[in-house]
Amino acid sequence: MTRSAGNTKLKSARLAAGYHSQQAFAEALGVGVRQVRRWESDNPPWPHPDLQQRLTERTGQGMEALGFTIPPGRDYPSTQRPYLTAVASRNAGSQLPTVPSRATTPMRPASVASDYASITRSHRGLYWSVAPSTLRPAVMAHADLGCALLAETAGQTRRTVATALAETWLLGGRIEFFDLRKPDDAGATLLRALQAAGEADDSLIGSAVLAHTAFIPGWTGEREAAAERMVAARTYARRASASAEFWAWLDAVEAECETRCGNTRTALHLIRHAEDTLAAGSEHPTPPWMDWFSAARLAAFKGNTQWKAGHLPQARATLLGVLDDLPASEDKQRTVVYGDLAAIEAAADQPEEACRYACLALDQLEITWYATGMDRIREVRRALAPHQNDQWVKDLDERLYGWATTVSALAR
Repeated sequence: MTRSAGNTKLKSARLAAGYHSQQAFAEALGVGVRQVRRWESDNPPWPHPDLQQRLTERTGQGMEALGFTIPPGRDYPSTQRPYLTAVASRNAGSQLPTVPSRATTPMRPASVASDYASITRSHRGLYWSVAPSTLRPAVMAHADLGCALLAETAGQTRRTVATALAETWLLGGRIEFFDLRKPDDAGATLLRALQAAGEADDSLIGSAVLAHTAFIPGWTGEREAAAERMVAARTYARRASASAEFWAWLDAVEAECETRCGNTRTALHLIRHAEDTLAAGSEHPTPPWMDWFSAARLAAFKGNTQWKAGHLPQARATLLGVLDDLPASEDKQRTVVYGDLAAIEAAADQPEEACRYACLALDQLEITWYATGMDRIREVRRALAPHQNDQWVKDLDERLYGWATTVSALAR
């Protein structure tokens, strides 16, 4: 006798939703695995109303599409399907897509989630070497694709896509804020990253997004707004059992905001706490998408704060140590460190040395543009105004206002 294939419609929908075993599907539904086996049999019993809702939510399909037959006398419209609703955007007129809140037919196979996430990982790596004006359009187009896939996936597949979409929008926001100095655009993009993190129910990436939003008011001296966002970021990190490295990064973000608000003593305390946290370590792993932080980057935060606090010898020693520890691929961070060393030498009334470091920073910018690094150099040049007739300052101006650098700065 030929063995029956059973309820292939439900099985196919389960696999498309990313539940590769009946046990995983049962756990997602809150039922026993025996119940799932009965539903995937030749004659699946009609589920209770609460389980009908869970089945449609986890698979994105109506009951008939899942292979169930409506019992006589039951009122269940054959046209029932989960409908797509859009998350309202707070940014009227924005051209960026919003996150779909429910799946619609046709359903995509579970493989689309891993394929989509692999491109997200590739963009993450490209960030460190590709010009931001080139990478940003590709990242935002990838976000458009993620929104389309959310509308055609369900269950674990949908959550995997949503997590990758959150990372994609987070990367887009980082490019807009740090590389292109477009804080308004970054704020809108980071909001969408937070929406996607909510769809994925991923508190850790939600915490990372919230911490990035704190940079926006923090850099303009709005301490209260930055502090409020950091409280939210720490709350989400607790829910996710974040790693020691993640907690240290949150301290570093808050320290940066406090420094820009003029509270260097508080900032140095936060950095010391971050150093202690890193030294203690934790059993929780650091997520692979958190590739923007390390002990060397924490030291770079520290050196900047020491300089702002007027501790010039300590800041110089800290940042020279950072240069020794930075990997060869860290061109963007190296630009910032050179800029801070230039600022330290300008504050120490060593204009020739300040110009030397500023030119080294410009060398890095010719390799990979980074608006945050250029901001540092412009600050140094303003500090060198009393020496503007000195030859080394004139030589810096030749570099700073060369055709390529000027056009690049204005274009971004």
